[in-house]
Amino acid sequence: MTPKTSVTVLAPAKLNLSLDVVGTLPNGYHDLDMVMQTITLYERLNLHRSDKLTVRMPGSFVPVNEKNTAVKAALAFFHYTGLLAGVDIVIRKHVPVRAGMAGGSADAAGVLVGMNALYDAHLSMSELCAIGAGIGADVPFALMGGTCRVKGVGDLLKPLPPCPPCWFVVVMPSVGVSTPEAFQRYDTMGSPVHPNCEEQEQAIRAGNLAGVCAAAGNALEHCSGAVETPAICDQLNAHGALTSQMTGSGAAVFGVFAEEDKAKAAAEALRQSFDKVYLAQPDRGGARVLFSRRKPAPQNRG
Repeated sequence: MTPKTSVTVLAPAKLNLSLDVVGTLPNGYHDLDMVMQTITLYERLNLHRSDKLTVRMPGSFVPVNEKNTAVKAALAFFHYTGLLAGVDIVIRKHVPVRAGMAGGSADAAGVLVGMNALYDAHLSMSELCAIGAGIGADVPFALMGGTCRVKGVGDLLKPLPPCPPCWFVVVMPSVGVSTPEAFQRYDTMGSPVHPNCEEQEQAIRAGNLAGVCAAAGNALEHCSGAVETPAICDQLNAHGALTSQMTGSGAAVFGVFAEEDKAKAAAEALRQSFDKVYLAQPDRGGARVLFSRRKPAPQNRG
């Protein structure tokens, strides 16, 4: 079989249906309990075989250097497999930055999945997740996707049944949030919000959207420093959201809607005040190859 010359990958963003800080781990990191959900908002990656490593993000202000998650993922893949090769990666970013939606982790997951396919490396999901964990806490989830109960620093994943059908309206405020700063403020301020992740898991298993929303919450929301969050939540709720909250460490805010028409009306209303408003649904997977191309086989000439 002729080798692949290029692959195209979709890598979905994520939302935190719940996020609780339950303690501190021996290494000093926060011990988290979360329910995470991928959504139908995607980074799109094109990977081509090359003799060197290049990463481009047209139209994005994200620096492409040794700290970039896509660069880290490509280097980690080559280190793990021992392949002496290169890759040219073009990432069309659609997930907002500093939003708590794991756009950088989606990029890394997309690179790992794409390179695994491009070079026919046949790495298992467990191997990809092990590589991804060394790049960032959310990369293993970005690889698995769907609906998961996530604990620790994001390294302990339990797949759940699909989230009940619903619509998400996601609003990116004018200013992003720094994850380290959000956790530092949490250490100083604490939080009055501690969602019941176990109750939310059981509601998901029962297909009970109202129960999922009743158990939602984000322990970092009140210390994120994102001043626009309450007003955005009020608007979402006024348009019929079953619940609304910040995702991750911020700053994006989302509402959960049972009905498409209400979600569309809410999105339209929020677009009057915010440039980045997204309408999405739950996605059942993580980063995956959309299609690939192979070099044409040589023609026999008799």
